[in-house]
Amino acid sequence: MTNTLVLDVDGTLVDTNYHHAVAWFRAFRRFDITVPTWRLHRAIGMGGDKLVGAVAGDHVEREHGDDIRTAWEAAFEPMLAEIRPLEGAHRLISTAMEQNCTVVLASSGKRHHVDHYLKLLDASGITSTSADDVDNSKPAPDLIEVALRRVDRNGRAVIIGDSVWDCEAAQRAGLPSVCLRTGGFGEAELREAGASEVYEELDELRADLTDLPMA
Repeated sequence: MTNTLVLDVDGTLVDTNYHHAVAWFRAFRRFDITVPTWRLHRAIGMGGDKLVGAVAGDHVEREHGDDIRTAWEAAFEPMLAEIRPLEGAHRLISTAMEQNCTVVLASSGKRHHVDHYLKLLDASGITSTSADDVDNSKPAPDLIEVALRRVDRNGRAVIIGDSVWDCEAAQRAGLPSVCLRTGGFGEAELREAGASEVYEELDELRADLTDLPMA
């Protein structure tokens, strides 16, 4: 029986969450809308199709949603060169594959962003998803379901993420989740959202790979 690790990317494998928060702040300001960065940070991990309405209201989504998302992409693009993998990301993927786990990345990022991260992680051959693959992003379970369909899964799986949105998507998909504190969420709130285990860093999680909850 094969164990499958469904890995989130932003905030879990690559250190992007605060870059995203700043890019969203700048995107909203293009339309004279000020959303506090703390509120934006709390929404990172949610797909861009849901974030605008969640932080600024449905009326902003109706009037400016697509334009704000375009402005976010333009603000985030120059930051790509600053992005670095989180400590232990490559070791986690390598160890999982050495233990014959199936690894698939369930990212709600733009396809070219995901491809850039794969190169940073030296993981270009890993199966992955992007926002282009689904109509509904996290916390909907669609990305997880697409990711699992793309691998030859004959066994159990666990979702690994960094936000309450990953936990919610995992629950909707009927799978357990474990989380990293690397996204800036607290242990208590991640557990309350459904995480079975919470780790400070990736190497701690890697040490527990054989004991992760699977379903």
